[in-house]
Amino acid sequence: MIEGLKYDQKGLIPAIIQDCNTGQVLMLGYMNEEALNRTITSRRTCFWSRSRQEFWVKGETSGHIQTVQEIRYDCDRDALLVLVEQTGPACHTGHSSCFYRNEQGEEVAPAAMDMDHIYESIAGPGVLYELYEVVRDRQAKRPEGSYTTYLFEKGIDKILKKVGEESAEVLIAAKNRDKAEVVYETADLIYHLIVLMVEQGVDLADIFCELKSRR
Repeated sequence: MIEGLKYDQKGLIPAIIQDCNTGQVLMLGYMNEEALNRTITSRRTCFWSRSRQEFWVKGETSGHIQTVQEIRYDCDRDALLVLVEQTGPACHTGHSSCFYRNEQGEEVAPAAMDMDHIYESIAGPGVLYELYEVVRDRQAKRPEGSYTTYLFEKGIDKILKKVGEESAEVLIAAKNRDKAEVVYETADLIYHLIVLMVEQGVDLADIFCELKSRR
């Protein structure tokens, strides 16, 4: 239990949910004192549904659970920041974050921490989320002239063939001890793997969670 929090007139406090690994803002929910206590005890995010007037646990039906790592509150004690490890997409639409549209209504890459700044202007892992969202956008909209569109239209066999070809290119580059070529070919392989992941409905968070479970 967290003492001194300021709940509104309905006994609720807003809770911003953030991915503890990427800094991506995932969603906003509301908790009352009991929902917060359940969250603290179970280490799974529990909210109070204002429309249904009942408790609900994130991922209880979808499997896209949020494992709580830390809970913070702001200087006025009237808002929470919940740092979680997210399994699967956070949004019921299938997006990794509920905040996927800008003021023009356009779908955009997830809002995350400035990874370039954090890593002293060296491109960080946040670029994977950006690439994933671009690939998913190509799958949905199929713009003409896009290589990604071409892959999706050719189908799974073509995508698998490209993954195999790029894997072989990485092996050849490594065998030749050519670091620059290893970097180049590995980037190609990662891109084609992300195309495969999108085609299969696999989220980046699924991979990250699997890797963390092996650590």
